[in-house]
Formats: sequence, C-alpha cells, structure tokens
Amino acid sequence: MSQPPSHLNLHGAVDLSSLARPAAPAGGGAPGPAGARGPASAPTGAGGAIDAPVVVDVTQETFAETVQLSTQVPVVLVLGASWAEPSTQLGDLLERLAGEYGGRFQLGRVDVEANPQIAAAFQVQSVPTAVAVIGGQPVPLFQGVYPEAQVRQVLDELLRVAAQSGVAGVVSGAVEEVEEAPEEPPLPPLHAEALDAIDRGDLPAAADAYRRAIEENPADEEAKAALGQVELMIRASADDPAAVVAAADAAPATDVAAQLAAADVEIASGQASAGLERVLRVVRATRDEDRETARLRLLELFEVVGPTAPEVMTARRALASALY
Repeated sequence: MSQPPSHLNLHGAVDLSSLARPAAPAGGGAPGPAGARGPASAPTGAGGAIDAPVVVDVTQETFAETVQLSTQVPVVLVLGASWAEPSTQLGDLLERLAGEYGGRFQLGRVDVEANPQIAAAFQVQSVPTAVAVIGGQPVPLFQGVYPEAQVRQVLDELLRVAAQSGVAGVVSGAVEEVEEAPEEPPLPPLHAEALDAIDRGDLPAAADAYRRAIEENPADEEAKAALGQVELMIRASADDPAAVVAAADAAPATDVAAQLAAADVEIASGQASAGLERVLRVVRATRDEDRETARLRLLELFEVVGPTAPEVMTARRALASALY
C-alpha cells in the first residue's frame, strides 16, 4: 500500500464545486460566510474559536457546510463503509486524535455507500480513504489503516500547510463532544490483537490474528474483510512499486506471478480499475491452474476494493464473460 505523503498538495485534481453549492437562503440572495447554515456560520480569524463539533457525519446535503467550514479550520474526512472493519479502525483512531489535537481540525465521517456522490468527487477507489479540505481545496492524505505514529505525522503536516494558508481556527466543541460520546463495545480479543499489531507496523502478526479469528468464527465477515486489506498491504510492500508494475507491463499476461504482483501495487495505490483489469487479462490468457489462481485473487480483490464499488461491478461482469 502506498505510504502517507510527507508533503501535501493543496491543489489536487478533484473538483468539489458540484458538491459545495449551498442552497439559496429564504428570501433570495447568495449566502455569504456569515449567512450560511450550520457550523461554519460564525466568522473567525486565523486561530479563532468556532462553535462546531469536532466529529460530524457528513452527507451530500451537508457537504457545502463542510467546505465552508474548511475556510476557517482544516477538515479531515474519513470515507469508509460500515461493513469494513478497517474503516471503523481508522475512524476510531482519527476521532481520538481529533480530541487530543484540541479541535485544531474537524473530523467528518462519510459513508460512501449512502453518499456515492462524495465518494465519486474524491475519486475513492478503496475504503477507508482519508482526505482533507483546506480553504475549499481537496488534499489527498492516504488510503487504508496506518500506525498511529504515521497518522500523527500526516496530521502535523496538514496543520502546518493549513496555517501557511491562513486556516488555523479551532472548533470549540471539540474535546467535550469526544469525551462525552458513549463508549464503543470492546473489540473481540483477536480483532484487538490485530489492531494492536497494525498500530506497531507488524502486518504479518495482524494477518495471523485475523486468520485465527476466522477459524474461531467462519462467519466473521469483518475479520475476512480486514484480512484481505492486511494481506494486500503485505503483498504490495515492495521497495520499488513502479519497478513491479514496469516488469509486469514488459511480461506477457501469462506470467501470473508478475501480473498479480503488479495488480496488488495498483490496487493499493488507488488504481482499482487498472489492477482489476490486469487480473482479468490473466484470466483470459491462461487455463487450468493458472486461471484458477487468477480467478481466486480477483475475488479477493473484489472484497478489498468493496463489493458495491462500480469498478468491482464492472469487473464481475467481465469475469463472468471471460469464464463462460
């Protein structure tokens, strides 16, 4: 999986304009910063206090408020799905850090299945995905779950970039809201063991814990989804991902090992369509054991990318056509 960036770019290719248009206020006239609905309504200068919660659920209907608030305080969005345990893990970590950072950023939770327009606007390829909005500009952060130390580094860099852009407000309701939230039920022991292993960067240990969780409960869909994410992170941890892809591009589609390695790198870096199409080419070009190896890997990648993702639905149809 691609590493979180050490330098953040305020001018990405994502266009938020179609999502960031607030509804016209009653009585006509264009809404200004002081007249908009929601938490961004209170004007503030750099470093000022803003009456807004630290953690909010962001929807298509409230996204304009999120963009407006980003002119006063950085907004971090975690785009995930309720069925994916890694989404829950990253959301819980960022929620705790939002409190520890004293409201220097607002955390917005986005359910990609309920809000596909937001997911499409940010070009989300897999969940969880973390992005930020500063001054109305999208800032890609990272995909997947990373150790807390790396996430803190990304947040520190984000706040530095935001301050340079004059966005340094503080949401005043930050710490209180997080502290008063009801406690989450404890994770099953093996899930907790896996999460601890991820936090310290020991991915093989995390995968082992999830496998044992599945052995104990074969119906544990959360463990299965998390295991797929962790195994992909392990497979895609090559020192030179670009070289892996280049080697596969130079090899025939029948070179199963090379093509599957490159597909892992592409999926982990957010290029879901390219990775899935690469494995489909292997399925079409091979027979017998090689074809079955590619088919099974493709099914695993479907779960990693997300069963309802448009790229997966397209690839499922292509797989059925290739096999039958």
